[in-house]
Amino acid sequence: MSVLKYVTENETQKACPREGRIQRSRTLEGEEYRINVSPLYYDKAMNQDGSSLEKGIKVIKKYTQTLPSSPGVYRMINSRDDVLYIGKAKNLKKRVLSYTQPDRLPIRLQRMVAETMRMEFVTTHTEVEALLLEVNLIKKIMPRYNILMRDSKSFAYIRLEEGHPFPLLTKHRGPRNLPGEYFGPFASAEAVNRTLTALHRAFLLRSCPDHVFASRKRPCLQYQIKRCSAPCVSYISHEDYQKLVQETREFLQGKSTQVQKRLAQSMEEASAHREYEKAAVFRDRIRALTAIQARQMIHTTSLEDADIFAIFASGGKTCIQLFLFRHGANYGAYSSFPAHGEDVPPEEVLEAYVAQFYAEASPPREVLVSQPLPNSKLLEEALSEKAGQRVKLLVPKSGTKAELIKHALQNAKESFERQMAEKASQEDLLRAFMDTFDLPTLPHRIEVYDNSHIQGTFAVGAMIVAGPDGFVKSAYRKFNIRSQDLSPGDDYGMMREVLTRRFSQALAHDKDDTPQWPEVILIDGGKGQLKAAESIFADLGISDIQLIAIAKGPDRNAGRETFYLPDREPIRLPPYNKVLYYLERLRDEAHRFAISAHRKRRIKAISRSKLDEVPGIGARRKRSLLQHFGSAKAVEGAGLKDLENVEGISKNIAKKIYDYFHGAN
Repeated sequence: MSVLKYVTENETQKACPREGRIQRSRTLEGEEYRINVSPLYYDKAMNQDGSSLEKGIKVIKKYTQTLPSSPGVYRMINSRDDVLYIGKAKNLKKRVLSYTQPDRLPIRLQRMVAETMRMEFVTTHTEVEALLLEVNLIKKIMPRYNILMRDSKSFAYIRLEEGHPFPLLTKHRGPRNLPGEYFGPFASAEAVNRTLTALHRAFLLRSCPDHVFASRKRPCLQYQIKRCSAPCVSYISHEDYQKLVQETREFLQGKSTQVQKRLAQSMEEASAHREYEKAAVFRDRIRALTAIQARQMIHTTSLEDADIFAIFASGGKTCIQLFLFRHGANYGAYSSFPAHGEDVPPEEVLEAYVAQFYAEASPPREVLVSQPLPNSKLLEEALSEKAGQRVKLLVPKSGTKAELIKHALQNAKESFERQMAEKASQEDLLRAFMDTFDLPTLPHRIEVYDNSHIQGTFAVGAMIVAGPDGFVKSAYRKFNIRSQDLSPGDDYGMMREVLTRRFSQALAHDKDDTPQWPEVILIDGGKGQLKAAESIFADLGISDIQLIAIAKGPDRNAGRETFYLPDREPIRLPPYNKVLYYLERLRDEAHRFAISAHRKRRIKAISRSKLDEVPGIGARRKRSLLQHFGSAKAVEGAGLKDLENVEGISKNIAKKIYDYFHGAN
């Protein structure tokens, strides 16, 4: 692929030779390709402050003069170098030219054109390649004028390890680049955790990491509660464990009936030989498998591997309901509320959501949607290319599949109504909050701050965010306290560091970018914390954010809190007041997040081995040493000859380790 990039005069003078061509190398989603920058143009309208529809059209028209008629992807960029929109086109020239006809554009896109100060283009060989590239870029950059998956979550899988004599069975999120077989995706953490617990009860495979398995001297609690066969201490032979692995694989591949029949036969044989304890083990395993099947809400023989997407739209907002089926089993349901303009038709929202969903997940053989999509053939071709097999994109009209679509639509409608009811309730709370504290406007972003530490150690500051949609967990942030000159337990100093780092960075961007700029800041603490925040904001020149400090009541009783505001008398709200309850929830969520962040930092520091500090010791050598000696402390006390006997440790490395722990130079 190649790129046509239009740059400013300054960029041209710095980077480009006189003939106006330069090659650059970039990496996109792990694929490296060459970018040919040609030709180069400079337009004064690109660098002028402010924006207008006329200026935006003028900028775009300049590009259409030299754009090819080939497929590709285009990016619209504003004066701050923020990507506004990413789109694909079968014909780049025609598609971009359409933005120069404002009377045919909705208000949302007219606003986007007005903000456009430059554009970038990537030409591709086919429209399918353009679609795949567009989706990857949208997932990575998240432009605000595109239809976006709000959650952008990574769905969970069950992973059966490979390459180990006693493979583990565990949950997996993220890139599937570890050796093993992956089963999923599951629509929720609850679904995969519930299934995994039942699988451990049914097949007794280990769940501990390899380094824990290698260092066990006696069976752990998982064996005691009958969720593991304790291969770590040889309570089961390699051959018998491999049989359990095979049974697990068959069950997850949809062969549950055959597995259950074999277990039932084994139970009867054990009972016939009066081996009642053994028979009871088989009975419990059968019950565990039955529990998995009972929790799969929908049973159907017409689907093997399929995903179902149904969309419900009302008032310019949408809800998409997703059902996942693998090997004929229901792997859970999930509701999503994508971000988009109110004028975007539901079929376009659904198409964009499906495309973005499979930017990470592997498409199944069938994808069922509740209504026809504008570019269904193109999307079908793109999904087939990604999956490496034929993928059918279907809109069922009758039969079992149509019933499943109907069921998904009903779920989407119910989820939508619940979301709208919760949002209305949240807005009522915010209005009451606004009236209680005399705020000038309804707050759309409230930031809450808290600290957590143990006598000053492993100190962490935490920020949570709330708004009309409730808690915005994707915006949460933690701050590892860096200051070395703070006295232990200096909460005021910690709060000063956190607020300074947060708002110094925010001021480096445009503070009018309202999604990132709060109207209200709530601080867990009393007058001292409020004064610390006031001094920081005075130094930074920030005066348009309402500061509120919440102090616990006498004897730290909930319901008797006092609220401190700058230049005002403290406020006490009556018990059972809904605003008081709301602010307590915000404070408690910040406290929970701060404690969680502190605990993770402390555990990470405690669990860090001294071997991590030895030069030349990577993960493989560290594993060999721990497997040989059992602990880092034993490695520290080992002799030189003992270290040389470890597999993978040369004499040179052994001497480095020995010298490190024994102080030799």
